[in-house]
Amino acid sequence: MNKKKLKILVSLFALNSVTLYFYFSSHPDHKSSPENRFSSPENHLNFHSSVAGKPPQSKPWPILPSYLPWSQNRNVPWRSCEGYFGNGFTRKIDLIKYSPETHRKFAGNTLYGTDRYGVGGWFRCYFSETLQSSICEGGGIRMNSEKIRMSKGGEKLEEVIGRGEEEELPNFKNGAFEIMVNERKKIGGKLVDEEFLNKYLPEGAISKHTMRELIDSIRLVSANEFHCDKWIEEPTLLITRFEYANLFHTITDWYSAYAASRVTGLPSRPHLVFVDGHCETQLEETWRALFSSLTYAKNFSGSVCFRHAILSPLGYETALFRGLSENIDCNGASAHDLWQNPNDGKTARLSEFGEMIRAAFGFPVDRQNIPRTVTGPNVLFVRREDYLAHPRHGGKVQSRLSNEQEVFDSVKSWSLNHTECKLNVINGLFAHMSMKEQVRAIQDASVIVGAHGAGLTHIVSAAPKAIILEIISSEYRRPHFALIAQWKGLGYHPIYLEGSYADPPVVIDKLSSILKSLGC
Repeated sequence: MNKKKLKILVSLFALNSVTLYFYFSSHPDHKSSPENRFSSPENHLNFHSSVAGKPPQSKPWPILPSYLPWSQNRNVPWRSCEGYFGNGFTRKIDLIKYSPETHRKFAGNTLYGTDRYGVGGWFRCYFSETLQSSICEGGGIRMNSEKIRMSKGGEKLEEVIGRGEEEELPNFKNGAFEIMVNERKKIGGKLVDEEFLNKYLPEGAISKHTMRELIDSIRLVSANEFHCDKWIEEPTLLITRFEYANLFHTITDWYSAYAASRVTGLPSRPHLVFVDGHCETQLEETWRALFSSLTYAKNFSGSVCFRHAILSPLGYETALFRGLSENIDCNGASAHDLWQNPNDGKTARLSEFGEMIRAAFGFPVDRQNIPRTVTGPNVLFVRREDYLAHPRHGGKVQSRLSNEQEVFDSVKSWSLNHTECKLNVINGLFAHMSMKEQVRAIQDASVIVGAHGAGLTHIVSAAPKAIILEIISSEYRRPHFALIAQWKGLGYHPIYLEGSYADPPVVIDKLSSILKSLGC
């Protein structure tokens, strides 16, 4: 009997082993293009280990309920919702093609103590006719930080009070970035000419287009000139931030970086290098949560080479910003509905992105209903308060609602006597909350109330059935949050003021009406 049981166990073990073999052979760890298969056990010198003192870890992509594939589709209609918010980067331009022969030829070569395994460079861009911008990527790219004029970056704010913005934004000298090539006629030349830049990286209304300037600085060099003090093996986003202390503008940067990661098919979340000299801000907490690691370009010593570098469009080139000046007629819808019934006038991309932010902080993203606390639904009042934002900021925030404290106190007092259901009014003092706490407050709110201000940009992370009540003064009648609510499919109600004073009973009446629609 024991022998019989042993035979059964051995058979089951053998069957399980065969099953696992076929599973893993047909489900590789990640998809990768030939260009990304350069990693070698002999060549794992990289900045993540040298800076952090431990082996690099790439964070996996989380499972997002609103995720839809970002695969290349040449048939994405011009100025469709997918063209604006998804993968409208349908025109591929190969500037330097990946060459397996170059890879083999230089495998194992070492110069000056630096392993130059797999040094064949490549570079390409994906252009969006809708956004008139490009996502670019390349491999075998060297960054010479001494040829980038900017402040070091990453300092404590208090250490750099008064520093000018012109000191923090990069100025690239010729050869700030280099790619190794083998064609003699290309050596010593530039990667692109003015015609390419004007066609695929147009400046438009942007006075300083740093992505364009970076690509314009790329010089083509021979193998003998291509020396690297450090190799970075993992896919890395090179980011230059504008208005980096403002939540709205930073969210446009987050979205652009996320979209670039998806368009280029990265198997896991990329690492970040900030190619700017800005000091630390509270918003870095979310940069670090969203991506695998973060460092500043000027923190490197010597030349640094990237196996795979990605350049994302400026935040000014995203639909989130362009929608302020052009009509983007899109409405939010569920990914499930769009999967079954594709619609060029609808999108789930902002919901997907909001889930990405929530998942990055470890919050659940699979629930559709907003949880009610023991005291009833949460009404989050997003407040504007004074804080020191950046070296050129005086610490005073311009008021958009002159009697904000009075309005909040009135709403709080009214909620205590609200008989239809219990309410939990949250005092959203975001300037004194961590980014994780801010996102938690947003995702748990049934109603989000606030005067027009960057803090309301957090509604990208709101639950699908949340409702927005924006109080808008006569001086700040801008469509930022009405548009985000529309593109995300959230309920939105504005209160327009004649000046900057809001009559508390008017706010309470509007809030009461919204709560009645929620059965409260």
